[in-house]
Amino acid sequence: MATTVRRAVLTLPAAPLGPENPLPALRAPDAVPAPDERTYAGLPRDSVRQIGYGALRSLLPVRIRDGYRRDRSEREFDTIVIENEHLRVTVLPGLGGRVHSLVHLPTGRELLYRNPVFQPADFALNGAWFSGGIEWNTGATGHSALSCTPLHAALVPAPDGGVMVRLWEWERLRDLPFQVDLWLPGDSEFLYVGVRVRNPHERPAPVYWWSNTAVPEEPGTRVLAPADEAWHFGYERALRRVPVPEWEGADRTYPAAGEYPADFFYEVRSGERPWIASLDAAGKGLVQTSTGRLRGRKLFAWGAGRGGRRWQEWLTEPGTGGYAEIQAGLARTQLEHVRLDGGAEFSWLEAYGPLAADPGAVHGSDWAAASGAAGAALEAVLPRERVDAAYEAWRGCADTEPGERLAAGTGWGALEVLRAGFKLPGTPFGESTLGEEQAPWLELWRTGVFPAPRRVAPPGPSLVAAHWRDMLETAPADPLTEYHLGVAQWHAGDVAQAVRSWERGLASAPSRWPLLRCLAVADALAGAPERAADGFAEAFEDLAVESRGGEPWAAAESALGREAMEALLAAGRLPEARRVWDRLRPAQREQGRFRLLAARLLAAEGHVAAARRVFEDGFEIPDLREGEETLGEVWASLTGRPLPARYDFRMRPPG
Repeated sequence: MATTVRRAVLTLPAAPLGPENPLPALRAPDAVPAPDERTYAGLPRDSVRQIGYGALRSLLPVRIRDGYRRDRSEREFDTIVIENEHLRVTVLPGLGGRVHSLVHLPTGRELLYRNPVFQPADFALNGAWFSGGIEWNTGATGHSALSCTPLHAALVPAPDGGVMVRLWEWERLRDLPFQVDLWLPGDSEFLYVGVRVRNPHERPAPVYWWSNTAVPEEPGTRVLAPADEAWHFGYERALRRVPVPEWEGADRTYPAAGEYPADFFYEVRSGERPWIASLDAAGKGLVQTSTGRLRGRKLFAWGAGRGGRRWQEWLTEPGTGGYAEIQAGLARTQLEHVRLDGGAEFSWLEAYGPLAADPGAVHGSDWAAASGAAGAALEAVLPRERVDAAYEAWRGCADTEPGERLAAGTGWGALEVLRAGFKLPGTPFGESTLGEEQAPWLELWRTGVFPAPRRVAPPGPSLVAAHWRDMLETAPADPLTEYHLGVAQWHAGDVAQAVRSWERGLASAPSRWPLLRCLAVADALAGAPERAADGFAEAFEDLAVESRGGEPWAAAESALGREAMEALLAAGRLPEARRVWDRLRPAQREQGRFRLLAARLLAAEGHVAAARRVFEDGFEIPDLREGEETLGEVWASLTGRPLPARYDFRMRPPG
């Protein structure tokens, strides 16, 4: 059977993604703590050098996606299906190029954890993320900001003369293009994936990549890799070296063995081919391997505790089987970013397919024999030399120009290629993809003037790279230009200049709230909570007066109303917090974040019983952040009773 590629439609119960948050993401993302001196002493030099390198100042120019909900209805998703006689691969080009399903056709077995619903949750760097399948994480530590973003997709001739699917986009946190090529040789039981990240700039760039595979977590599932040690990283945020497989009285290669969620970054033995497998009680499951560039391997386990189980329900629906994640990355751990020199590229080949090994050996007490059995089974069905040869063959096709287009991504890459004249064979970013969001920046580049909007609306996205900042600095200094210039200066670390730009814009701005809000964030981060509370309150009042209704305005009101209430509550200014609450639309007051704020406000006003009733009546926070402990903290301030199970998302031991 020859390999075929076709378009198809997948129907799933799906929650709406909703609008992006129109407020610029000025706050730095949650920092990953640096290891302590004892850990540094045991880390290899390359990891020490790469931990902390390239830390993000902010998520700019990316916007936060927090407008999704938890009510689901049937929705159709465009898919690309790649199939031969052994495997059927289903790809979601509109959702980060996620591989949704990988079915072994002779047995009918689904090799991945395939989520039966589409439910966004706050796990990605910029918010919206969903569980299941194989995802391509690039940019910075965490799930990619492209998790719920469309990628470009097209057909390209495959190395074996067949056809492959190319996915590509412009990753905006690092300003780098990347591509993912997927193909199934006609007689192969393995999906091949060629990946390339390019740096078209003269400056070096920090690069992050982890391919993340969700696998079913069944009783008896064991994760195997060629390693005798691992780096454990839990939600206590400490990195420590631990033995494999047993640690603290439990065999941690069984994902449900621990109580709390945790990462195990395997120290792959020197000279071994890199691979990781998840095998069930019968010794069957999925294996992933690669060429040597993708050196890291990791197990993420939710653990058997109540918080981990609750998160699994939250990401899908009750009654659905659990999952673990097996991952492969450029570095030893996910705390690291790897330097990519200007004009250079990283590339490698991955392979995903079924694996069967002797269950007696796989689940035996002798770890060397268990991992050796899995490694030998892999070598028998996919020798290392074959993977290396497939990589070399793919490299000859990596620059081939795409043919038939299957899906369209964003226009941001086209804007950057047009501005700089980059030559990127194999990944065209055509001008036809430019859209409404890119239009004002295209005019700035062509005319030197940032255009006034045609209608009153919240400001569009800001661009912050040095070349755009330079253009804004020489453009006519109207209020909207000063707003965007301040955002770019803030991202560059020039806080004082950003504040001056926002203050200049405020003097003549017909729409004051975007500038007031930026200044309030600056005050909050400068340690001036009273002045910040003043600014947030004034900004929200100005927005409430100006708002025209409709989705973008409602998104701005919700985001700024939340910030204003949190700042006023932190400053102890309860009457003003109550006034913000009173200005909210009734539908906004029913949102989960505002139900929690209502409980906090009631408790601060002395109405503790009423605050408890908010919890007892029940509410959900769709954008509850991974690792966030707010629900437990507020509940503990209201009562000494145990936290109800529906609110228990705790991912680390108490204290």
